[in-house]
Amino acid sequence: MVPRIFYFLSFLFIFAVTFASTEEAAALLKWKATFLKQNSNSLLASWTPSTDACRGWYGVQCFNSRVKMVNIANASVIGTLHDFPFSSLSFLEHVDLSMNHLSGTILPELGKLTNLVYLNLSINTISGNIPPQIGKMNSLEVLALQSNNLTGPIPITLGDLTELKSLHLYSNQLSGIIPSELGNLRNLNDLKLHENQLSGSIPKALGDLSELTILYLYDNQLSGPIPSELGNLENLSKMDLSENQLTGLIPITLGNLTKLKVLYLFTNQISGPIPSELGNLKSLNDLELYENQLSSSIPIRLGDLAELKILYLYTNQLSGPIPSELGNLKNLSDLELYENHLSGLIPITLCDLPKLQILYLCSNQLSGPIPSELGNLKNLNDLQLYENQLTGSIPVTLGNLTELKILYLYTSQLSGLIPSELGNLKNLNDLVLYENQLTGQIPTSFGNLSNLQYLYLRDNKLSGSIAKELAYLDNLVFLSLSDNQFSGHLPEHLCQGGKLVYFSVTNNKLTGPISRSMSNCSSLTRIRLDNNSFTGNLSEAFGIYPKLQFIDLSDNDFHGELSSNWGKCNNLTDLRIARNNISGSIPPEIGNIKGLLGLDLSSNHLIGQIPKEFGQLNSLVKLTVQNNNISGNIPKEFGSLTKLESLDLSDNRLNGSVPTFIGSYMNMFFLNLSNNKIGEKIPMEIGRMAQLNVLDLSHNLLVGNIPPQLANLEVLLSLNLSHNGLSGHIPEELESLTGLQYVVLSYNELEGPIPNNKAFVNASLEGNKGLCGNVTGLQPCQRPSSAVKKHSKVKRRRLILITVLPVMGALVLLCVFMGVLFMCDKKRRTKDIEIQDDGWLSISMLDGKTLYRDIVNGTEEFDATFCIGQGGHGSVYKVNLPSLGIIAVKRLHSSFESTHSKSFMNEVRVLTGIKHRNIVNLYGYCSNAQHSFLVYEYVERGSLSSILSNEVESKKLDWLKRVNIIKGVAFALSYMHHDCSPPIVHRDISSSNVLLDSENEARVSDFGIAKILKPDSSNCTTLAGTYGYVAPELAYTMKVTPMCDVYSFGVLTLEIIKGRHLGEYITVLANSSTKDHAQFSDLLDERLPYPEDEVKEVLFFIIKLASSCLVETPKSRPTMHFISHKLSTIDPSLPTHVKRAL
Repeated sequence: MVPRIFYFLSFLFIFAVTFASTEEAAALLKWKATFLKQNSNSLLASWTPSTDACRGWYGVQCFNSRVKMVNIANASVIGTLHDFPFSSLSFLEHVDLSMNHLSGTILPELGKLTNLVYLNLSINTISGNIPPQIGKMNSLEVLALQSNNLTGPIPITLGDLTELKSLHLYSNQLSGIIPSELGNLRNLNDLKLHENQLSGSIPKALGDLSELTILYLYDNQLSGPIPSELGNLENLSKMDLSENQLTGLIPITLGNLTKLKVLYLFTNQISGPIPSELGNLKSLNDLELYENQLSSSIPIRLGDLAELKILYLYTNQLSGPIPSELGNLKNLSDLELYENHLSGLIPITLCDLPKLQILYLCSNQLSGPIPSELGNLKNLNDLQLYENQLTGSIPVTLGNLTELKILYLYTSQLSGLIPSELGNLKNLNDLVLYENQLTGQIPTSFGNLSNLQYLYLRDNKLSGSIAKELAYLDNLVFLSLSDNQFSGHLPEHLCQGGKLVYFSVTNNKLTGPISRSMSNCSSLTRIRLDNNSFTGNLSEAFGIYPKLQFIDLSDNDFHGELSSNWGKCNNLTDLRIARNNISGSIPPEIGNIKGLLGLDLSSNHLIGQIPKEFGQLNSLVKLTVQNNNISGNIPKEFGSLTKLESLDLSDNRLNGSVPTFIGSYMNMFFLNLSNNKIGEKIPMEIGRMAQLNVLDLSHNLLVGNIPPQLANLEVLLSLNLSHNGLSGHIPEELESLTGLQYVVLSYNELEGPIPNNKAFVNASLEGNKGLCGNVTGLQPCQRPSSAVKKHSKVKRRRLILITVLPVMGALVLLCVFMGVLFMCDKKRRTKDIEIQDDGWLSISMLDGKTLYRDIVNGTEEFDATFCIGQGGHGSVYKVNLPSLGIIAVKRLHSSFESTHSKSFMNEVRVLTGIKHRNIVNLYGYCSNAQHSFLVYEYVERGSLSSILSNEVESKKLDWLKRVNIIKGVAFALSYMHHDCSPPIVHRDISSSNVLLDSENEARVSDFGIAKILKPDSSNCTTLAGTYGYVAPELAYTMKVTPMCDVYSFGVLTLEIIKGRHLGEYITVLANSSTKDHAQFSDLLDERLPYPEDEVKEVLFFIIKLASSCLVETPKSRPTMHFISHKLSTIDPSLPTHVKRAL
């Protein structure tokens, strides 16, 4: 009986298993049927009804005929999880569907696989939320969902997976906070949540994950401090919290992580010092803390990290010397400390690092010589020491660095000869030594640098001939030798390698003809030979350059004619051949260069007419052909050049008339047709040129009236119509041109009164027969005749009867009202200015003595701990007062000797009354025998200068924020110059005196303080402004005017766009009538993404406006009223409005 039952049970088990196996196979086949693009060659071709799922199916494994594993990773499956048989595969323990093309969502039914140990759905396109039901998979040890499109929060139920060892959710779009429940995963050794959109703080509970070896939370939006509890993770070997918004200090408890090998905290907002406790991390081989706000000095204990290979501390606010103890890091291969405030000498001990390959100490304040011992670093391949204060000569021992590929020593104070030993660096790709004080010749040994691609030697004092050996550099791509004292001829065969792209020898003393190799160098894209003494026939010296974009041959001695070959340089955007001895006519083939933006042929001996083919240059922005012998009419084909912004055809022999189509030049801001033979009337269409700043039609044969439509040129700054035959009255409509600064109408036949406008009052008007007005040199205009007076007498009597009584009554009421105001104002002023016998004084709308006492007590007698900055006039302190909240107090230097004159007190009182959203409020002034200080509103983010110099903070100021800052400064200056009476001049506009509030709104500080602190200076000064921002006229006039602020505003505007002060490049912009498009990118902050087209137009317009502020003649600069008006028309948040504003 027993055997029969045994057989029966065995048969029943086999039947059940077979049925279950068949059911599982059928379920998988049903899922497979939903896949797209199946073919017989796929890895899943073995999945058929006729084969055994447990023996012949790819990726399927069974135990006791039940499916335990499905692993079809990278099987090119295109489908979803919607029909995956979760219910039928209850015995599954391992599922790997990674690296396929699965889409759709993860279904909650996945939670039914309670036996699952391994689940990998990574590298697909799965979307939607992570279902909380996954938390029911109690046996799960590995959960890999990375590299999908998952959204929503991390379910807190994942904290129930207590067996979990590996959790990978990275590279998705998960949001919300990191659940503190993850701290329950005590077996977890690998947590990777990076590259999501997680926010909030890092949970302290993560410090309970005692088995954790890897913690990756980087590239999220996490904020708040780093929890000190992370110091409990004693098994941690890799921690990456980089690219978040973490703040606060680096916890000293991280020094307990003795097994840590990698620590990444870079690109956050972490502040304070680097803890010396990090010196305990003896296993550390990679420490990266860059792009934070770390301050103080580099701890000497970092020299104890004997295993360290990489140390990145760059772009912080570290100061002090570089510790010599870093020379103990014998395994170090990469040391980058650039963009800090490090000072002192380069430690010689750094030269004892035998494995060092990369050394970046640039953009600091290091001084002294470059140690010759650097030549011992035989493995060094990248050495960058630029933008420091290094002095002395370049060590000859650098020639021993035979592995060196990059050597950057630019923008320092290096002097002496360039060592010929640098010619030993056979692997060198980049050699950049510009902006130093190097002398002598280019070493002939440079001809040995066969791998050299970039050679920058500009802005030095190099002399002699350019070494002919440079012709041996077959791989040379960029060669910049400009702004030196080179003489002689260009070397032959300079481009024989055929790779030269950029070649510049601007501002030297070079002579002779252009070498044949240059004329055949088809690889060139930019050539600058301007401001030398090159000779030769221009038509023979240059060939066809299919890739050429920019060429400047100006200010040389070329002769001959313009070749038609220029028309075959199809990629040319800017052609400049000004101030040579070129003759002949302008070749019409130049009209074939469709992308040409700028053309300058001025000051030559060109004859003939302007080719009508120029009408095809639809992209042309600037055309300058002045000072030649061009004749004929302005071609009617010019009507299609609607993008023109600057047109200068002056000093030629043009005739005909000013064409009416000129009114279609809606973008033009500079038009000069002077000194020609142009006749007929000035067309009224010229009034449609809404952007015109400068109009010069002088010295022509123009007749008729001045068209009143010129009054539509609202932004016109300069108008010159002199030396013509214009007649009639000056249109009274021109009174509305309030921005007009320079007017010349002399030597015409004008008559009648001059417009009531400041520019016309100061205009040059001599040589006209009948002008009148209250201006020196003109007769007063005649009053109306007695007949007219008698005719209007009766009418006036009626008006008197109608109006006299109401007016008299109103006057009585007005007198009473003014009397009350006067008494109130007198009473208020006696309270504003308090003077007592003990020498104590205050000017404030508050109780002055209480304010004084609160400030002295609040700063603990101006203790240094409250000091937040120092300036030329004193130190600034931050203090929290019960009456005003947080304020800034500028304590004046003891050298300030105030006489408390009436003018001083009045000026401070005026400044305290100023209220403008873009001006820092001055609350008052307090003084006694001990202290004198000014009381200001506190502005949260500090100075614009400090923000632009911070690599992290500056990137947060995107292009639109920077445009808004520029607008804010302009509004403040316009208000003070034009809305205050008398006008107030700032006298010290710079990025240090522009503060940003929490909304990044500009707030100008220290308005007028430079003057009131020197009350005897009136409008003349021996020191007004910050070096680099001061208007050039102050060097000889010493007279401060609103135009000085305008100049400083121009410098500041360009600094905001570039991200740093432009230095000597300001002079280049000041001497240019417009900024060419080819150099636009040179003025942008490279730390920000290149602007979109709409924003690019705004920036270009602002750069053009700022450049007009830099002209040498103060009267030619725009007023702040004009500037603020133009900027107010731009709304960068609405790109569709941009073109209208421009």
